[in-house]
Amino acid sequence: MGAPILQVENLVKDFVIGRTLLTNRPREVVRAVAGVSFDVEAGETLGLVGESGCGKSTLGRCILQLLRQSSGRVVFEGRDISAARAADLRRIRQDLQIVFQDPFASLHPRMTIGRILAEPLILAGLGEDQRKPRIAELLDLVRLDAGYTKRYPHELSGGQRQRVGIARALALNPKLLVLDEPVSALDVSIQASILNLLEDLKASLGLTYIFIAHDLSVVRHISDRVAVMYLGKIVELASAETLYSRPSHPYTRALLSAAPVPDPTLERNRVRQLLNGDLPSPANPPAGCRFHTRCWKAAPICRSRSPELSAQAENQVAACHFPETYAG
Repeated sequence: MGAPILQVENLVKDFVIGRTLLTNRPREVVRAVAGVSFDVEAGETLGLVGESGCGKSTLGRCILQLLRQSSGRVVFEGRDISAARAADLRRIRQDLQIVFQDPFASLHPRMTIGRILAEPLILAGLGEDQRKPRIAELLDLVRLDAGYTKRYPHELSGGQRQRVGIARALALNPKLLVLDEPVSALDVSIQASILNLLEDLKASLGLTYIFIAHDLSVVRHISDRVAVMYLGKIVELASAETLYSRPSHPYTRALLSAAPVPDPTLERNRVRQLLNGDLPSPANPPAGCRFHTRCWKAAPICRSRSPELSAQAENQVAACHFPETYAG
């Protein structure tokens, strides 16, 4: 196995909040991403899962350098892009693209679909004779016919708009896509077709995905590995097979327990571990293990010492003082 296509090393992203001109309230620092590290292999899909507010979307934007990290590094194909200048980032971003959660908000409402797809090609310097066949190719890739070039975003369904968003992300032949909750705004009946499309595109184009979601059931069949985030930290990282069959961290167990199971027998018999309370504020996270305020396993050590990621099984690490253990 060669070098990873992407390496994220101890990445931290802080936001400063609070108004000082109109009030005397001191500024607060919110650590949205609190020292995250992982690698992604070429051709792999890494699922990034956690509740809303855990920092996963911020992490995705830092990877693409849409947000600059406060510290840490993002290395793409051996190059530290977190230190790249703006002029260099324009070229690098041809290889790194994003598909947003809300397809309607990410498409210009006054542009036709043809113009939306042409825009990145124009910026890349392609002439009209090159753009027309490429636009037709992009629509075909996402299973839309050529007639869509003359339509506007409001004339499309949510699923069709997301297909256009995917096509736009593919315009310049990227190598890695960050998919930021790409199906969460869609009806359940449409989600499966978009997930199947993404899998087909990955296989045919040799893409690498970082798939962000808040629902573990969504990433189950598309991910090779899954990273679970809580309050800015990765608390578990494992192969999809291991994580779904032998979750180690209590938070992972709780997320799995909350996901619907399409089998009434399993639904009745499985053990439910439910989260207590709401996600704490990232501006004032709990001391020690950040999950201890909601964890049924919490002990004094959890309130005083933060656990580090440690190996639990092959291809599985978790940050917990009392991880789940399995016989055999």
